[in-house]
Amino acid sequence: MAWTKTTRKHYRRSGLRYASDMTDKEWMVVKPLLPKRGRIGRPRTVKLRAIVDAILYILATGCQWRALPKDFSPYATVQHYFYTWRDSGVLRRINRVLVERVRRAEGRKRTPSAGVIDSQSAKTTESGGPRGFDAGKRVKGRKRHIVTDTGGRVLAVQVHPASIQDNHGAVPLLRYVGHAFPKLRHIFADRVYRGNKLLDAIADLGKWTIEIITRSQSVGSFRAEPKRWVIERTFAWT
Repeated sequence: MAWTKTTRKHYRRSGLRYASDMTDKEWMVVKPLLPKRGRIGRPRTVKLRAIVDAILYILATGCQWRALPKDFSPYATVQHYFYTWRDSGVLRRINRVLVERVRRAEGRKRTPSAGVIDSQSAKTTESGGPRGFDAGKRVKGRKRHIVTDTGGRVLAVQVHPASIQDNHGAVPLLRYVGHAFPKLRHIFADRVYRGNKLLDAIADLGKWTIEIITRSQSVGSFRAEPKRWVIERTFAWT
């Protein structure tokens, strides 16, 4: 997206308390997608917009839960809502609705029929969950394994030790995509996903096509790979 006077004004966040906070228009989109207050139990005393803003602050800054600024709700409260929404599928549903709305706004079908898969190994600390060594990238940590639509919007995410090969790590990821997006059966991928093992592992979901896009051999210059460049951009965003 090219930055122009119009786009800069539209995406300017200088009037917010924190740059990660939602605007009023953004909140009006997200608000209906959050769970309603239950009829039993104690009345809710926190505002959900403040909870979402706190989660987005954690996402944007990467700070520890305990380092959450004091003008947010207590970190334990924010943490509780985050884990509850994650485990109950609320965050997954919000992401799907937003993807569908953006696709409709672009004049495309609501659900995609093709996607792109790739992984990215990232270093991690010695604590905080399982980790492994990616011999190819020489990285000790975990892999972010994602599937996007052909516009680069995230459809599914799987995080696993970096030692797991992409062909194996892709199985649960594509199985989720196969159930969540029944019309998506065409995947663009690089050479590590070639062969029949991956196709055989997901064959019970229907006929899949994994189209291998080979990396260009140009040296000394960057070249965007056809079809797959969108997922590289998504990794750059994160």
